[in-house]
Amino acid sequence: MKFTWKKIFSLSLAAVMALSLAACGQSNGTDDSQSTSQSKETPPSSTTQEPSNSTSTPTTSTPDAAEPTGDSNVLVVYYSASGNTEAVAGYIAEATGGDLFAITPAEPYTSDDLNWTDENSRVSQEYADESLRDVELTTTEVENWDSYDTVFIGYPIWWGIAAWPTDSFVEANDFTGKTVIPFCTSSSSGLGQSGELLAELAGTGDWLEGQRFRSGVSQEDVNEWVDSLGLSE
Repeated sequence: MKFTWKKIFSLSLAAVMALSLAACGQSNGTDDSQSTSQSKETPPSSTTQEPSNSTSTPTTSTPDAAEPTGDSNVLVVYYSASGNTEAVAGYIAEATGGDLFAITPAEPYTSDDLNWTDENSRVSQEYADESLRDVELTTTEVENWDSYDTVFIGYPIWWGIAAWPTDSFVEANDFTGKTVIPFCTSSSSGLGQSGELLAELAGTGDWLEGQRFRSGVSQEDVNEWVDSLGLSE
């Protein structure tokens, strides 16, 4: 009888351990699945996805993109779909004392236009057909353009490259004698070859490597990058 109870106890303990191991295995499988899902990069990857149908907006205040005065030798040009690139552009302008110039499509992108998950949306159609990426802008001319020695150019990343409204501005201007510094905003993608492709499109100017900023980057981080450029030296 004593042997029987020991045997029963051993079998019960083994059953409990087996159930515990099974539960752990199921939990780990769920965690792995979530981790894999979150690590997948979904085009066109950018700030809070930019383009996106997300209603979230940056918590930072957006800059006033007034007409450049030419009083500074630094110009910060930017295209922003959801406001994240605009916020970074404002930080750079404040850090450098530069002027701001917003790249504005003649036909603004709506939330539906920016919904890259819809294959019939404007950005999806433009991505599929490169001939549609020649986006008309309200203007490509910057007043006092010749007075700027340094030009920052900012944009979100769309499908691994600069958002194509940026192309229209770059192609229309002469960057001869200017130092050009690209910057981008993205939730997961890096700068990639976006800056190099813009430099090729421009054909003029001294283009530096540039920088990628995450969504919601702090002003302090942006200032640190600007300081590292040594523009005031």
